[in-house]
Amino acid sequence: MKWPQLISDIFGRVAQVLDKALEGLTRDDVNLRLRPDCNSIGWITWHLTRSQDRAISGITGEEQLWIKDKWHARFNRPPDANDSGYGHSLEDIEEFKSPDVQTLNGYHQAVLERTKRCLSNLSEADLAREVDHPKFPTVGARLVAVINDNLQHAGQVAYLRGLQKGKGWLVE
Repeated sequence: MKWPQLISDIFGRVAQVLDKALEGLTRDDVNLRLRPDCNSIGWITWHLTRSQDRAISGITGEEQLWIKDKWHARFNRPPDANDSGYGHSLEDIEEFKSPDVQTLNGYHQAVLERTKRCLSNLSEADLAREVDHPKFPTVGARLVAVINDNLQHAGQVAYLRGLQKGKGWLVE
């Protein structure tokens, strides 16, 4: 296995965790905040996907799918390329109302397909290419950062699902 396929598989595993954790949830389920200072499953899933969309668009130089394909409208949010949840206040999180599971999954699948295309076109030399990001200035650093973010948030979604629905939902 070559490195682009390995990274692509990691992003694919994130999608599998999300698909399973979101399966059968209602809009009320995905919007439930277990405490006033906690994020909902819907917000975390949206944030995870927005982070990936922004990162991959930053690597490819293409417009974010959030804006290009008007995903923002399906989430009833403005077409703000910087709105990814990073820096959201508790009030911002409280105001966020997630759409249904199909929309959450649809946006994530669209971003995943773009991510896979991006990875299939990267060379090893591209990993050292500089990108416009203050903390993660190269393609490789940006990929590692978004993988780290996605893995953590997919685990949070799965954990919240377990808290809401109890154990046994992950049985395959």
